[in-house]
Amino acid sequence: MTRETAELTDEMLGDIPLAKSETPEELEDLALGDDYALNPDYVEMVIDAADSGDTKRLRELVGALDPADVADLMGFLTADYREQVIPLLDPEALGEIISELEDNIREEVLEATPSVTLARALEELDTDDAADVIDDLDDTKRFQVLAAMGETDRAAIETTLSYEDETAGRLMQREFLAAPEFWTVGQTIDHVRDSGDQLPELFFDVYVVDPTYKPVGAIPISILLRSRRETPLAELMEAATEIDVGMDQEEVAYIFDKYHLISAPVIDQGGRLVGQITVDDIVEVIRDEAQEDILALAGVSDAGRDATVVDIVRSRLPWLLLNLVTETIAVSAIAIFQDQIAKLVALAVLMPIVSSLGGNAGTQTLAVAVRALASKELTAANARRIITREVLVGLMNGLSLALVMGLATFLFYHNARLAFTVGAALIINIFTAALGGILAPLALEKMGRDPAVSSSVFVTFLTDFMGFFAVLLIAALLLP
Repeated sequence: MTRETAELTDEMLGDIPLAKSETPEELEDLALGDDYALNPDYVEMVIDAADSGDTKRLRELVGALDPADVADLMGFLTADYREQVIPLLDPEALGEIISELEDNIREEVLEATPSVTLARALEELDTDDAADVIDDLDDTKRFQVLAAMGETDRAAIETTLSYEDETAGRLMQREFLAAPEFWTVGQTIDHVRDSGDQLPELFFDVYVVDPTYKPVGAIPISILLRSRRETPLAELMEAATEIDVGMDQEEVAYIFDKYHLISAPVIDQGGRLVGQITVDDIVEVIRDEAQEDILALAGVSDAGRDATVVDIVRSRLPWLLLNLVTETIAVSAIAIFQDQIAKLVALAVLMPIVSSLGGNAGTQTLAVAVRALASKELTAANARRIITREVLVGLMNGLSLALVMGLATFLFYHNARLAFTVGAALIINIFTAALGGILAPLALEKMGRDPAVSSSVFVTFLTDFMGFFAVLLIAALLLP
């Protein structure tokens, strides 16, 4: 630590007291709050060290953090500060840090990192993570990085990149532990010790293969270590759930969830073992898919915390323009009955309430339906029962709200016909919302489209149009 840093006062550093020689453990404790989020004062310490040109202090502060926390730190730093931090990172940690970065920040870091340095860093990663990073490079830099890598690593990454995006082939790691079925426990353990860096950083099972390299079973490491050395693997192995290399990653996540898997072998079209998928990769898939669906329901995309105003506007404006078109069509119902509104101004006050309640009811049903489709709780086998249930729920909610809203309307306007009009319109609109909220995602799923992306626009249009139309039509029939 420099003399200037050592003489900083507590007031300058906020609530973090600094010792003259903190250990990495002490620095890590200072860096993270109780919720494991980065302490803002620690970020300021990093910025101060960068501003003062104190490379030694900066290396200390960054080096004390876990790669995941360094990736988080990068999100709080500007591009200039990130350029100062990158050369100080250990090559073994750099690859993992890059794989954890947000997409827009990752692009900047990849551009600023020399190709040879990047190649050395990616060689420390499992093939699935390395391929994910390589895929983000432009063609020129991708060629340079691959050329700087060892032949074995380069071939493994190129093979992974040959598979379609968001499939098991792109998700799997090509490092795994396989053993012939005639081996014993002792031979397998000795093989693990002798293989060293050729094995994945994290693995849970030994895949037992036949002479054609087709998996015939799997043995959890916990069972292997508890067994006698002379025990044949054939006596310990259990049936393995195999994943086809071309399977969509959402299907893979569903299989892991359904069968409570920790890892699974991946096979090619010939049934030969080509890789494995582990639960840490599936957690990322589930998180990304859930985040994508949530954002899609709201008609936005993940722009990231460093996204520019223009990028955010570009991602959100198209959905708003589409919504503008559908809302314009919806309010056309008002134009048809504008004479009726002129006779009874109260209708203009009550219509938005009916429309809004219908929209909320539709959103509830839609959220449940999209989640059920994603988790395969809603399929063709039980679709009729689920549709019937949601329609009945819509009717019950509509009746309940109609009673409350009808009574409130009568007490406020002293007009029984107006109260009945609002109540009946609510029942119709909420019933329609429930029906649309369940049928829209089912129809889109049947058409091969993502239900989360387009359903919300359709349901919003449906409930707004039906809300306005029902109120005005019933009013035209009942009110003088």
